[in-house]
Amino acid sequence: MRQIIIAIDGYAATGKSTTARGVAEALNYLHIDSGAMYRAVAWYLWQRGVRTVQPDLLPTQLEDLALHLERQGREMAIFVNGRLLQEELRRPEISRFASEVSAVPWVRERLIAEQRKLGCRGGIVMDGRDIGTVVFPNAELKVFMQAELSVRVERRYQELLARGIVVDKKTILHELKERDYRDETRATSPLRKAPDMYVLDTTHLTISGQIAQVVKWAKELIYASTPS
Repeated sequence: MRQIIIAIDGYAATGKSTTARGVAEALNYLHIDSGAMYRAVAWYLWQRGVRTVQPDLLPTQLEDLALHLERQGREMAIFVNGRLLQEELRRPEISRFASEVSAVPWVRERLIAEQRKLGCRGGIVMDGRDIGTVVFPNAELKVFMQAELSVRVERRYQELLARGIVVDKKTILHELKERDYRDETRATSPLRKAPDMYVLDTTHLTISGQIAQVVKWAKELIYASTPS
């Protein structure tokens, strides 16, 4: 069976990672959360007491960083200096800091090279903000996910609440707006829709509905007849 690359980009709190994970499960593909890689770098810096990104200092600050990716089932496990990172990467402060870290060209170049190595053979679902435009511009299926801001706020609130983290919705709204602005206006790999992307508005879709739609698009490409 044909193995394709599925790139899922879009705004925060639209369901990208959950959808990507479900699509990978349905197709027996490997899921790679590119955002988790940036959060791992952010976590490492945070543990060292770094709270402000200074691009000129990053090469020195990250000199001893050992980022290791290991396949575990259909997921990529992320290790930093031998430590498996899981819930640590979902803390609000790490997510915020990762957005700043990811805007540094040197960091993006380093991680994009790793992402390309992981996905070069196909059979992957990778989600992020520049997967279909920069990392894999020739991916067979490119999806851009969006949703109304109020819905995204509620989803992020419920997600954090489920993990025992209570954050005011006004704070979440401010952070999402700030995140959107940084993602859309950064000089390197800004968040944008490629002309050949399938747009998936998840405002009124359940997670199962989102997964079903992407799987449908994927299967249409996987099983498309090859011209003779």
